[in-house]
Amino acid sequence: MLGVGNVGQSVFDVLTRNRDEITRRAGRSIDVVTASRRNLAAAQPLVAAGVRVVADAHDIVKDNQVDVVVELIGGTTLARELVLQAIANGKHVVTANKALLALHGTEIFDAANKAGVVVAFEAAVAGGIPIIKALREGLAANRVEWVAGIINGTTNFILSEMRSKGLDFSSALKAAQKLGYAESDPTFDIEGVDAAHKLALMSAIAFGVPVQFGKAHIEGITQLDPQDIKYAEQLGYRIKLLGITKRVANGIELRVHPCLLPSERLLANVEGAMNAVVVQGDAVGTTLYYGKGAGGEPTASAVIADLVDVARAASCPLHSRVPALAFQPHAIVETPVLAIDDVMSAYYLRLRVSDQAGVLANLTGLLAKRGISIDAVLQREAHDVSGQEGNQTDLIMLTHIVREGALLDALQDIQALPSVLATVVILRKEELA
Repeated sequence: MLGVGNVGQSVFDVLTRNRDEITRRAGRSIDVVTASRRNLAAAQPLVAAGVRVVADAHDIVKDNQVDVVVELIGGTTLARELVLQAIANGKHVVTANKALLALHGTEIFDAANKAGVVVAFEAAVAGGIPIIKALREGLAANRVEWVAGIINGTTNFILSEMRSKGLDFSSALKAAQKLGYAESDPTFDIEGVDAAHKLALMSAIAFGVPVQFGKAHIEGITQLDPQDIKYAEQLGYRIKLLGITKRVANGIELRVHPCLLPSERLLANVEGAMNAVVVQGDAVGTTLYYGKGAGGEPTASAVIADLVDVARAASCPLHSRVPALAFQPHAIVETPVLAIDDVMSAYYLRLRVSDQAGVLANLTGLLAKRGISIDAVLQREAHDVSGQEGNQTDLIMLTHIVREGALLDALQDIQALPSVLATVVILRKEELA
């Protein structure tokens, strides 16, 4: 094991606790023989159990007695170096490092294929939820149409707090940090980057395309206003940070952003730090995968499931193994990723406008000019900057499906109207029907 933090210790604990059951499944024992940790004193529980602990992880990837390297150190620089070195030395690799694979997956999978070793990464996406195995194996008969998921527990907890308690973003983030759901620097979570890492991997497996994190459209939740969460609820929707990848006529969509979901959808009712992924296949229909997306033992569950797979596959010829990205390496197809302007979606618009006759007609006229039709309108009294009521109002509109570029063109015209008093708030809306 490279790295013995919370997850590494949990991997060791679960392997020890469930040794007999795991051996019966794998057909051989799985033993931690050596581990790396810079702070050797902190690894005493492993030393006491007979595990050799070293400070330099390079010693492990060179060790001829090691069959499998479990990478749990995180990051993308040293981790990449160690993983590629382990592969070059003929060792199988299990990793929970979604950033590593999102940025360097193509290089790593190619190297593993040439070396005839396995790279397994169930723990890299949605913690203990076996979504990678489901996409790669369980749904192999299907043409996957789309995948949508709540794949970051930190942001889901924050949005749940904002909805249920009426907190603003800053207060909800502090609550998440106090409970250990958010890091002291939560940037990757709250800006949507962590979710995009995971989505890029799921998209590759779902559609047989390269890992394309660099082409993903990414928005976080830092600009969300509690009043939009409230207005969405009044319209029958909840706001979630979703990772969405879809197969469309001219390529695939790959996007992470806040999104309105109908409140009756199962995905809309995933609360707290939980994760959930919905997959639409042509044969099976809609399937839902739900559970803990982080934590020591849930992540260890996924790591050990990968170890069992490696143990089973180790004696199999390369062509008999399940490919890392589900499709045979020669069948991975370069497929265009749509620019966000070309995505088709419905939208939530909130406009702060002067409370006077003819405003709504002007707005709908400019939208209609671009072929944009309105599904619903909600009007709510607003306060002007002096705190007086009656001078301005909030108009909330839900549109029918439209190309995003056309909507943005229309909003340029709308924003120029003297009756529009603030920047228009835009959120995408997905039915996931």
